[in-house]
Amino acid sequence: MRVVVAPDGFKGTLTAPEAAAAIADGWRRARPDDEVVLRPLADGGDSLCEVVATDEDRWLDVEVVGPLGRPVTARFLLRPDGSAVIASAAACGLDLVPEAERDPLRTTTYGVGQLLLAAVDAGAHRILLGLGGSATVDAGLGALTALGFRPRVADGSGLKIGGGELHRLATIERTWVPDLGTVAVELLSDVTTPLLRAAEVFGPQKGASPAQVVQLTAALAHVADVVERDLTGGARLRDEPGTGAAGGLGYGLAAGMGASFTPGAARVAELVGLAPALADADVIVTGEGRLDATSMEGKVVGHVVERAADTDLPVLVVAGQVDDPGGHRLADTESAAPGGPGPDPAAEVAAAAERLAARWSAG
Repeated sequence: MRVVVAPDGFKGTLTAPEAAAAIADGWRRARPDDEVVLRPLADGGDSLCEVVATDEDRWLDVEVVGPLGRPVTARFLLRPDGSAVIASAAACGLDLVPEAERDPLRTTTYGVGQLLLAAVDAGAHRILLGLGGSATVDAGLGALTALGFRPRVADGSGLKIGGGELHRLATIERTWVPDLGTVAVELLSDVTTPLLRAAEVFGPQKGASPAQVVQLTAALAHVADVVERDLTGGARLRDEPGTGAAGGLGYGLAAGMGASFTPGAARVAELVGLAPALADADVIVTGEGRLDATSMEGKVVGHVVERAADTDLPVLVVAGQVDDPGGHRLADTESAAPGGPGPDPAAEVAAAAERLAARWSAG
């Protein structure tokens, strides 16, 4: 039997390649004669670069401003075809901020703009930028500042970084922006949230209190007024699906660079060749840290289910925790750590995959 293993990462414990390897190990223990093909996936967040990297790609390390304004070293991929793959979380990710310091009034996307410039300087003419896992709600103004845009307050001085400063924005200009007209930027995301709901939907997980969510929501509306006056010629981008991704980073880059949005899971699946791998498959095993109804809303598991439905391919899921996924077509599921991950998440995922494979054999 041919088994395709195509999970997302298990957030905070395993990258997608690590999760795929653990699932494959467990499956082979129960069914050693099966052909197991690994196609780890991502939706634009964790593991994006690791999932799409090939031996021909080149990793570049760049020191950039991290989400709290401190230097961090971020990596991105430069590919032989002249494209670059960047995970915005490498520069502004929530995992870079200690839990006690998580505060979207302080965090910035400045480092993402630095990564974009580094990719252009390295020769990239097309950039795929993943928008998942950010610690920010700054509407992308930090990234635009790094790119050479000049957001200013009423007295003409520069706007400081962080979501807590957004309400002070008076104007934004392209003063020092290099010629990026030949660079196409594709934004990969698993969400369709518009800008003005970014604080409400994502703020709490980034450390925002209820009062800060209200503050940030008003500030994002104010930013949209200024940006759409000064940069987009009045075009109203704030309502477009996905502009709220990464706390509005998608909005800022769409307004400033003409960046376009693409469903992340589908684009990554195309890049790694999921469709050809499924052509002769008998079953597909996917997974993520927590399986619930949101798993079907633009994320990896939901995309796998959609692709499998085209050929009635059975879908099995290994997840850290399993909640009701909302009645979607799944042949079977198995939880690796119902009470939360232990000291060896890879072993837990492998054991869950072994149990799943054993049931599949018996069924």
